[in-house]
Amino acid sequence: MTKRTARGVLLSLLTAAALIGGASGPSGARSSVPPDHRAHEGTRAAMEALVRAGMPGVVGQASEGRDGSGAGDGRRVWNGSAGTADLGRPRAPRARDRFRIGSNTKTFVATVMLQLEAEHRLRLTDTVERWLPGLVRGHGNDGRAVSLRRLLDHTSGISDYAADPALHKRLFERDFLRHRFDTYTPRQLVRTAVSHPPVFAPGKGWSYSNTNYVLAGLVIEKVTGHPYGREIRDRVLRPLGLRATSVPGRSAALPRPSGRGYIRFPDEPGTPFHDVTGINPTEAWAAGEMISTVGDLNAFYRALLGGRLLPARQLAEMLTTVDTGLRPAARYGLGIAARKLSCGVTVWGHDGGIQGAVSQVSGVRDASHTAAFGGNALGVPFDTLALAEAEFCGRAR
Repeated sequence: MTKRTARGVLLSLLTAAALIGGASGPSGARSSVPPDHRAHEGTRAAMEALVRAGMPGVVGQASEGRDGSGAGDGRRVWNGSAGTADLGRPRAPRARDRFRIGSNTKTFVATVMLQLEAEHRLRLTDTVERWLPGLVRGHGNDGRAVSLRRLLDHTSGISDYAADPALHKRLFERDFLRHRFDTYTPRQLVRTAVSHPPVFAPGKGWSYSNTNYVLAGLVIEKVTGHPYGREIRDRVLRPLGLRATSVPGRSAALPRPSGRGYIRFPDEPGTPFHDVTGINPTEAWAAGEMISTVGDLNAFYRALLGGRLLPARQLAEMLTTVDTGLRPAARYGLGIAARKLSCGVTVWGHDGGIQGAVSQVSGVRDASHTAAFGGNALGVPFDTLALAEAEFCGRAR
C-alpha cells in the first residue's frame, strides 16, 4: 500500500477499483438478479480469494426479497465466511460478530442531516459558516463559500485531515502503535485540515475528504443540541432495532461478540500482523467511528433504500450524484455512491476502512437485494468490486 493509498484508506476504501459508483441517479437502476445466481458460489469464491491474497478473515451476508413480502419477513438470507476471525485462536468469522465499519458511518450521518432538512431545521444550501462560524477559515479556506451539500458529496475542496503529513504518520505508520489510544477532538481534526489550502474552490472538483463529515457531525450537533451519535441512535438505530450497531465515542473496546482486528503497515509487506483490536476511534469521529455487523448493515440499507428513513424528496437528494473523476466510472451522492456493474445491475453503497477492519455494504435501488462484507485487517487487499460483481452478477473476477 503506497503512502498516497494509505492516506485515503483511513476511513474509506474509495479508490478507482473499490468505489461503488456509476449511475447518475436512481432512475437508471436495475434491480433484477440473474436467476441462476442463488447459491452464492461466486460470492464465496470471492471471499476465499481475499483470504488467499492476505486477509485473515472475511464475513458476508446477502439478503434478497422485500421485507414483509411473503412468509415470515419475505427475505432469503445467506451468511458466508472465509479464513479466521482470530489468528491466535482460529475460528470462522460469524455474521453476529461486531466490527468497525469506517466510512460506512458517513451514510448514517448523511441520513440524519437529510432528516433534519426534511424537518426544516437546516437547508443543504446553508453554509458551513452559518452553523460553525469561524471554524473553516485561513489558508484559502472560507466556510462562507461551502454549503452543507458540498460537505456531503465531497465537492467542498476542503483538505482531508488524514493527508496531513504529521497526522498521517501517527495514523498509518508504525507510530500508530504508540498513538492508537490518543484522543482527538473534531475541531482539532478540522483545524489540522484547514491549516492546508483547499484542494480546489468549492464546487470545482471532487475529492474525498473525511473532514467533510467531521464538519457534518458538528453541524448536526449545533442544530440539535445533542451529540451526533445520540441523533443516529434515536433516529436510526433504535427505530430499526439495530442493537449491534453503536457509536463508541472514546471507548477503545470492540463489543462482543467480535473477532480481532489487525493492521500491516505499508513498509512491512509480508510481515506478521499487528493486533489493533482496541483503538481510540476519535481519530475518525463522524467520518468513520461506528461499529456494526453485516446483518445490521443490511437492515439499514433495506430501510434506507426502501424509503423508511427519508421522505421521497430527501432520498432523491441523497441519490443525486456527481462525477468523481475516478475510473472505472464512479459517481457519489450524499453519503452514498453508485456503480453500474458488468451485468447491468446498479448497486448503491459505501466502503469503509479503519485500523483493524475494512467493510463494504451495497444494495439495488428497490432494496430487494443487499449485501454486506467485513474483513479484519487494514493494509492487505480488499477487492470490493470483486465482491459486488460476485454477489450481484454471479461473476467471480
